[in-house]
Amino acid sequence: QVQLVESGGGLVQAGGSLRLSCAASGRTFSGYARGWFRQAPGKEREFVAAISWSSGSTYYADSVKGRFTISRDNAKNTVYLQMNSLKPEDTAVYSCAAARGWGRNLMYDYWGQGTQVTVSS
Repeated sequence: QVQLVESGGGLVQAGGSLRLSCAASGRTFSGYARGWFRQAPGKEREFVAAISWSSGSTYYADSVKGRFTISRDNAKNTVYLQMNSLKPEDTAVYSCAAARGWGRNLMYDYWGQGTQVTVSS
């Protein structure tokens, strides 16, 4: 059974940092892009960041560019999201996902359950 499990969420003050992890099990994601998404209460899920299989390419939502960094360790089947200079508007449930190939309009096949990030002002 394929699973994506996020960890590292929590409560942090504005201006602080958190590092999220997403560990995959049940298969390797060779050739798959990995992405992070978030959903705030009462809002639709939105894209945050994505990284290609080789880590050679990344892209970010404008709202997090310059503050968040996505990375991956293929040997560990894990993707990370380093979040710095956090703002209250970053409060959301953060989920990771995996998609075959690469591009800006990927169809994500696998999803994690999410981890809560709360930023206090």
